[in-house]
Amino acid sequence: MARSPAAKSPAELLAPDRPLTLANVADGAEGLVVADLAKAVAARANAPATSAVVICRDGSRMAALARQLTFFAPQLEVLQFPAWDCLPYDRVSPHAAIVAQRMTALSRLARIKGREKPAVLLTTVNAALQRVPSRGQIARQALSAAPGNVLGMEGVIRWLELNGFIRSSTVREPGDYAVRGGILDLFAPGMDLPVRLDFFGDTIETIRSFDPETQLTVMDMRGLDLVPVAEFQLTTDTIRKFRTGYVATFGAAGPDDILYEAVSEGRRHAGMEHWLPLFHDRMDTLFDYLPGAPVVLENLVEDAARERIAQIADYYEARKEPLAAESVPYKPLPPDKLYLPEAEWNERLGTSALAKLTPFAVPDGAGAHVDVGTRQGKNFAAERTENAAGVFDAVTKHVMALQADGKRVIIALWSEGARERMKHVLAEHGLHNLTNVGSWPDVLGLAKPQVALAVLGLETGFETEDAAVVGEQDILGDRLVRPRRASKRAENFIAEVTSLSTGDLVVHVDHGIGRFIGLQNIEAAGAPHDCLEIQYAEGAKLYLPVENIELLSRYGSEDTGAELDRLGGTGWQTRKARMKNRIREIAHELIKIAAERKLREAPKLVPPAGAMDEFAAGFPYEETEDQQSAIDATLDDLATGRPMDRLICGDVGFGKTEVALRAAFDTVMNGKQVAVVVPTTLLARQHTKTFTERFRGFPVQVGQASRLVTSTELTRVKKGIADGGIDIVVGTHALLGKAIKFKDLGLVIVDEEQHFGVAHKERLKALRAEVHVLTLTATPIPRTLQLALTGVRDLSIIASPPVDRLAVRTFVSPFDPIVVREALLRERYRGGQSFYVCPRIEDLAGAKDFLEKHVPEVKVTVAHGQMPPQVLEDIMSAFYDGKFDVLLSTTIVESGLDIPAANTLIVHRADMFGLAQLYQLRGRVGRSKLRAYALFTLPEKKKITPQAERRLKVLQSLDTLGAGFQLASHDLDIRGAGNLLGDEQSGHIKEVGFELYQQMLEEAVMSLKAGIAEPVADRWSPQITIGTPVLIPEDYVADLSVRLALYRRLADLEEDQDIEAFGAELVDRFGPLPDEVEHLLKIVAIKAMCRKANVEKIEAGPKGAVLQFRDNSFANPEGLIAFISKQGASAKVRPDMKVVLFYDWEKPAQRLHGTTAVLRNLVRIAGQAKAAAPAAPKQKASA
Repeated sequence: MARSPAAKSPAELLAPDRPLTLANVADGAEGLVVADLAKAVAARANAPATSAVVICRDGSRMAALARQLTFFAPQLEVLQFPAWDCLPYDRVSPHAAIVAQRMTALSRLARIKGREKPAVLLTTVNAALQRVPSRGQIARQALSAAPGNVLGMEGVIRWLELNGFIRSSTVREPGDYAVRGGILDLFAPGMDLPVRLDFFGDTIETIRSFDPETQLTVMDMRGLDLVPVAEFQLTTDTIRKFRTGYVATFGAAGPDDILYEAVSEGRRHAGMEHWLPLFHDRMDTLFDYLPGAPVVLENLVEDAARERIAQIADYYEARKEPLAAESVPYKPLPPDKLYLPEAEWNERLGTSALAKLTPFAVPDGAGAHVDVGTRQGKNFAAERTENAAGVFDAVTKHVMALQADGKRVIIALWSEGARERMKHVLAEHGLHNLTNVGSWPDVLGLAKPQVALAVLGLETGFETEDAAVVGEQDILGDRLVRPRRASKRAENFIAEVTSLSTGDLVVHVDHGIGRFIGLQNIEAAGAPHDCLEIQYAEGAKLYLPVENIELLSRYGSEDTGAELDRLGGTGWQTRKARMKNRIREIAHELIKIAAERKLREAPKLVPPAGAMDEFAAGFPYEETEDQQSAIDATLDDLATGRPMDRLICGDVGFGKTEVALRAAFDTVMNGKQVAVVVPTTLLARQHTKTFTERFRGFPVQVGQASRLVTSTELTRVKKGIADGGIDIVVGTHALLGKAIKFKDLGLVIVDEEQHFGVAHKERLKALRAEVHVLTLTATPIPRTLQLALTGVRDLSIIASPPVDRLAVRTFVSPFDPIVVREALLRERYRGGQSFYVCPRIEDLAGAKDFLEKHVPEVKVTVAHGQMPPQVLEDIMSAFYDGKFDVLLSTTIVESGLDIPAANTLIVHRADMFGLAQLYQLRGRVGRSKLRAYALFTLPEKKKITPQAERRLKVLQSLDTLGAGFQLASHDLDIRGAGNLLGDEQSGHIKEVGFELYQQMLEEAVMSLKAGIAEPVADRWSPQITIGTPVLIPEDYVADLSVRLALYRRLADLEEDQDIEAFGAELVDRFGPLPDEVEHLLKIVAIKAMCRKANVEKIEAGPKGAVLQFRDNSFANPEGLIAFISKQGASAKVRPDMKVVLFYDWEKPAQRLHGTTAVLRNLVRIAGQAKAAAPAAPKQKASA
């Protein structure tokens, strides 16, 4: 920092009543300045426990500063205290994760006396202006535990309940807990992994962390400190305080006061945090937690605070005067109860040691100030617009100039991927001495001529006396990046949704369609056995043992009317046989297409090495893994010399276009033309814009052919296509017409193929034989069908969401005019647009009246699917151009449109939409850097159906993106959409149910590929009766859906090591295995051996066992006869071909052991024959 030698360190100038201004702090340098200041404060005698409190303008500034501090001063401890992410006096609660982060910070501050290393607390204006629970209370509320402590499980559960944890069957999300016998699982917010406490009586034996994915232990822990998940507890005491306070403030509560009623019953209610002060005797401010800590204000914070205080008063007034008499009543607390009034805020700042940061110089004599002497770095915007490829040469020149001035140079990039790419590109442009660094101390350790490359997210670079930081955004323009999060949760989540529930239609391979009634415990051979009860036509019932659960598959959605089959009837078998032949034909067809493609030739296209890197650097995001693999696969396909036919599936906005751009670049650089075919003129326009922007600075001409361009322009484009003047043309299906001739077409990119008619699809089919075709679609094809199509069309699925699509904040609440008005106006003042979606066309008029009456400020346009296509397209174009603020429509918004300015979605009567529909709608907003909001409104005062409630809950918890892809395909699985082969497919699915259909198709393709012509045999499952209890007892795993899911997983296990691993997982999750479960695992092992030895049925009892082979055949009849004769009198073959073995097996354990031994022998004998003669046909075993 630049100071005259006589000046003191800024830390010594800090004192109450005398604000200090730090001048010339450039954007991006705040982290460096705050870090130095905190270290200086911590070094003083009797330093405060927290070295500095930084108040930022908003949450994104706080996150940026946290990133900078970890880079500039890795030794600092950084705490973040975020504000609630809802509006003042809102109807929704703040997000649980945010409340947890706040509570973690508060309890750390409340219990800390001093620290070994300097600490900084980062917060925002909104958070600092809001009152918090008192310090004493927070300190009392924490809970600490360590192995050997006597705590009592009941006490811990009571604490969890009071502090806002939610009981669930399996712990997956922060704030969940689950109890199983002496094991307590809980996921404390702020921790990376959930924790498992093992009690013996009232003593804690072990504390282990575990992985929420696999539920397996990760490591042992020495202790555990828990903080509350909510800012208040619901105890009899706090409920009493709330009721007295509420009545004292607002008078007696009426019968329609849902909040008062909920709290009185001890339930949590959405949005009740806004009455926080009523639950506490007194409230503190954040400053009370930080005695003596100096306060640092970011630039413009004082203005932001004044704005916020005015905004709170505004909201309070709006709530006090309800808009419409009929809406749900809302009684707001006076602002000074929950927020600091301006006088108190100023007084608090006045009594603290205050430092203000400003990017400008301060004139002398303007109070105490220190000139920090940093300034903004160079921005390469001018070079970038002039010539996109030349920007790297300019960077190289600039870096050399800086080094000539004797400065250290650091280039800050947003991600590891960007750092690697920048290293290559700069090396090609003549910068060689590049070194990766992890933190500021590493930079200071380098020799001056080295250029440091750091992963540090800065908005802009800056320069100091002796160093210069160049930001990635300075070079390449806006970047969007998000931290990588492990994503595997969605599959688990879906597995639990798809597990069987009572009343589902199921398909049994041998008996056809039935209805699942539930799990029944049945006495079989004298021992209890868990069975699934399935009801068939005429009230017939079938009990299927749990170990044979894999014979069942789900039929599909509950609302499809399907006839139940008759048990023992022939209808099902004939239907199934008919299906088999049809499926074989389909599979045949698929394989034929694939084989023909292998024989054709297409030009080999290989991208020039350096150019591709430069083109890729223009992509403002970091590629997701799925996207990167799709790009690699596509470029590999182009280089093989065979026509590519690749389908790329991905949710809207998941970066499919980038894959197309890279393929187009590759093609054009090899001197070929590219045609991009889209279903609507609007999309044509959007793509033209994207392609033109990305190819700026490269020698590439982009043209557009659709009805939005003038006729002269169209003639010019057609001529350009024919004589090669145009390299890339974007247009509607007219491009496929006979009239258009390409000079040298190399690649056709088809967007949203499902919208084209049959004739165009045929024309595309013809094209596929000669040129490369890349198809993009957002309609997810069910994953399982994709397996069946392996090798027919190459498929890439992009399921991970793009960078920094901030998850859309989703709120579900009763329809409230104030909230809707607020949401629309907030979006309008933010400069964005909104969607207002209704379920039916007849709802549109009512919604339009409401908007005109209550939100006259916004311009509304209406669109629905029954309008003529031209009109609809013109309306959408106008909305796209920003001529309207709100698009009021039915669900047509869900098809393919990307309107980056639209960031608020309001769904009217959300209970009337399906899950995938809601998810797709929600994916329409949140395409830009701003946080998007989705408000799902429900009918006021009316109850909604339990299914609708479940759907909305799922959606609210699926804040993580990308889950949608699985979710949408799950929804399709239920409805059986994605028709890949023609119209007959949906009819087939109706006959045998979706899962079975997929399975049959997959098996048919596999066997035809292997060259087997006859139909594939059915799945079968051996029947095993041994007279041992086989079940997972209810007191071991209490939750029915978890038990069923475990049974389903068990049924698929074949190998010994998998069964072992499954057993280990059970011990880990639920405690030591009871005998019944031990038996179940052994039965599963026996079942796998029966399959290998072709044993269809085995019955074991006290006197021995009877085996029956499937179709009376065994792979090695000679070996079997030798085995039987070796047993002597204890084995014989009955006339009906069953093998009888005489043994003395009194106890069930002996039976299990004996049966296992016999089957091991049979598997060995069968294996010898298979090894000796793989091609010999099976012989009947006759003795």
